[in-house]
Amino acid sequence: MAKANGARRLPKKDYEARVPALRGALVQMQVALQHAPFPILLVVAGDEASGKGDVVNLLNAWLDPRGVETFAFHEPTDEERERPPMWRYWRCLPPRGRMAIYAGGWHADALRANPHTPHELDHFAERLRLFAHFERLLADGGALIIKVWLQLSEAAQRERLLSLESDPDTAWRVTADDWQHNRNHEHHARLSEQMRRATHKPGVPWHVIDATDPRARNLAVTECVLASFRRQLATQLKIGPASKPRRTVSLRPAGLRRLLALRLDQPLSEAAYSEKRDKWLGRLHRAVRTAAERGRSIVWVFEGWDAAGKGGAIRRLTSALDARDFRVIPIAKPTDEEKVHHYLWRFWRHAPRAGRVTIYDRSWYGRVLVERIEGFCRDPEWRRAYAELNDFEAQLTAHGIIVLKFWLHLSKAEQLRRFRLREETDYKQHKINAEDWRNRRQWAAYETAVGDMLALTDRPTAPWHLVPADNKCFARLEILKTSCKQIAAALEG
Repeated sequence: MAKANGARRLPKKDYEARVPALRGALVQMQVALQHAPFPILLVVAGDEASGKGDVVNLLNAWLDPRGVETFAFHEPTDEERERPPMWRYWRCLPPRGRMAIYAGGWHADALRANPHTPHELDHFAERLRLFAHFERLLADGGALIIKVWLQLSEAAQRERLLSLESDPDTAWRVTADDWQHNRNHEHHARLSEQMRRATHKPGVPWHVIDATDPRARNLAVTECVLASFRRQLATQLKIGPASKPRRTVSLRPAGLRRLLALRLDQPLSEAAYSEKRDKWLGRLHRAVRTAAERGRSIVWVFEGWDAAGKGGAIRRLTSALDARDFRVIPIAKPTDEEKVHHYLWRFWRHAPRAGRVTIYDRSWYGRVLVERIEGFCRDPEWRRAYAELNDFEAQLTAHGIIVLKFWLHLSKAEQLRRFRLREETDYKQHKINAEDWRNRRQWAAYETAVGDMLALTDRPTAPWHLVPADNKCFARLEILKTSCKQIAAALEG
């Protein structure tokens, strides 16, 4: 772990002589950041009484406040407890070109738990794994993450607490917990070291700074931020544009074979569908209501070919649900706000509260489908996305969310029939455009990408359900039946 030199005592005169240049460099950094293709996440963590708050306040005073936001994570709110643990960190990410300062960071939540028992220590280690993955994910997406740890020895910490207590203006800052922390300094130091080792990774290192002398500490943190920014900017300028659109060979042919083996000519008349529909809608209503009573959320993911019937299936599905308890999220091209965040940000922000339902009409799988085929992301980005998507869904299911994923599969001939019907029908013409025809011309490339998606992201806790969709009645009934069965199985399990 990188260690900055902050142990020496810095004379006030020397400190004041260096401050103007550093302040100017910070503001210049912010100006340059506005045009940089990445955000800055600055984590200021450390021992109690090490001056974390002072450093955060100082940086806010030196920086232009219009380009920086500060976050501190306290005890989770009810809204946060009802979602996966990482949700509250995802929603506080800065967009590209801006900076966020995190007082204590997400790491403070794990350290605040002060684990002792084997079970608590196992939970602590799992949270550190999530943190390391979170940071790696953001860094791979281009974010600059600067993590500084302000370190104090037990003696220096005691001296700082006594100094604060002796001044009536600062005595309020010292609590019984601070003294308890000092008495257990060795234990907390071990936990902090474990945390830093678990989350000290290439590209997201910890910078340990001796906080004994506040002036030296302030300069060391500022210099660390500036040096990290310059390195990141130089690295980003070397990265070329996204790869040109290309059809790639299959990564996992077994997935494509599974897709092509699906029997599409499934017979079911409209009369037979109508006869069975209400029964399964009733079962679905009861299943969703039972899940809500148990605090279990449900996420539906609908993917499939253009004109495969995703919208119609969603309309029939939601007719069994209470409109106050579900949201349908249509996923189209990212907005300007979404483009300047990590690609998973817009999906994390819609994670449902306990007992609620979120339905995605297209989803995060666009990363390995349209973005892969059209060249909207680089080759390494979509290749590593399979693991990133699996981990995202694993966090949802670990929190108790039931994830149902459907791919509506259509024959090329049936899609053509539906396209022409849309063009000929006045109230359906808005459903067809030039992009649909262009996607159709890349059918083989999309088939390959879908096969890889099925093979690489089909997991027991979030399986893919392939639905033959040439017959809309059959597809809609199959989705109802499969949803009921998977929800029931999840509740029993």
